Amino acid sequence: MERLRLGVLGGTFNPIHLGHCIIAEAACRQLTLDRILWVLTPAPPHKHNQAILGWADRLQMLRMAVAGNPQFEISWVDIVRQPPTYTRDTINILGEQHPNAQLFFLIGSDSLVNLPGWYHPRELVAACTGLGVMQRSGTVIDRDWLEAEIPGIFSKIIFLSAPGVEISSSEIRRKIARGEPCADDLHPEVYEYIHQHKFYST
Repeated sequence: MERLRLGVLGGTFNPIHLGHCIIAEAACRQLTLDRILWVLTPAPPHKHNQAILGWADRLQMLRMAVAGNPQFEISWVDIVRQPPTYTRDTINILGEQHPNAQLFFLIGSDSLVNLPGWYHPRELVAACTGLGVMQRSGTVIDRDWLEAEIPGIFSKIIFLSAPGVEISSSEIRRKIARGEPCADDLHPEVYEYIHQHKFYST
């Protein structure tokens, strides 16, 4: 029996935006994935000193944004366990939940260059079938250094492309706080939800 190919796209999603969805759709095509597992992180270990919108509201917006794509599935793996929710553990748990699947961890090239500083990065990479890396403009990857820090990593990397996707959650929050338009960056229901609850306005 052919093994399922699952993409794992984790994040704070504060808020989820159209760039996330475009990247996920590109990964599905370019990695021939059967599904994308969206993993919302309630309390990111690397953002413990930042004010973040509550996970229940972020989850509701995530549901709105992914509802129209049958290849998108929300995983509760990080929501139902106690923090800190390190990615290495997330991948291991997903591997146990989907024992016959190949797991492809999706990451931006800007995060890739910081991967050696993550929690047990070698074990994280070893637990993945592959790493789908979305290339970001302006990111410089030191291949020799990265390979020395995480031996064998480039044998697992597949570089992806989604031209023109430069949307970021932080920029959306700044736009909202400044009263600038951002409807084009968000799913219509997500935009209305943010507007209705006045999230990020102060």
